[in-house]
Amino acid sequence: MTNRLQPGDAAPAFTLTDDSGAEVSLSDYAGRKVIVYFYPAAMTPGCTTQACDFSDSLDALAAQGYAVLGISPDAPAKLARFRERDGLTIALLSDPDKATLTAYGAFGEKTMYGKKVTGVIRSTFVVDQQGRIADARYNVKATGHVAKLRKDLGL
Repeated sequence: MTNRLQPGDAAPAFTLTDDSGAEVSLSDYAGRKVIVYFYPAAMTPGCTTQACDFSDSLDALAAQGYAVLGISPDAPAKLARFRERDGLTIALLSDPDKATLTAYGAFGEKTMYGKKVTGVIRSTFVVDQQGRIADARYNVKATGHVAKLRKDLGL
């Protein structure tokens, strides 16, 4: 079973490559609130819905001090195509070895179509200004997730 993060835990540090080839670290956002979300695969229906919802909400989230980082195992070139195809404005990061996914408990056994499989567990984390987990959500649904998160954050 994958270890799951809880509110109050230190957010695992990471440095990953974004869709432009630049390195992005969680520490780049020190002192800021960050929404880190993990999704299985760019350019699939659910992941597209979720990424578009986060992009559409980015101005409102940024106005309240939140940055958004989307992380998947996809290569940077695929993430660049995803950004271009769907006009995404959020940061897209590549975790091909799944080390960050694993550190956040967002990779492991899950049930898909009634079968146990190993893969990316669609998950969202709110990291506070001190670098601690303020909220950890596992097995979220792509549709309606961003709206529910915004409501729960009071935005």
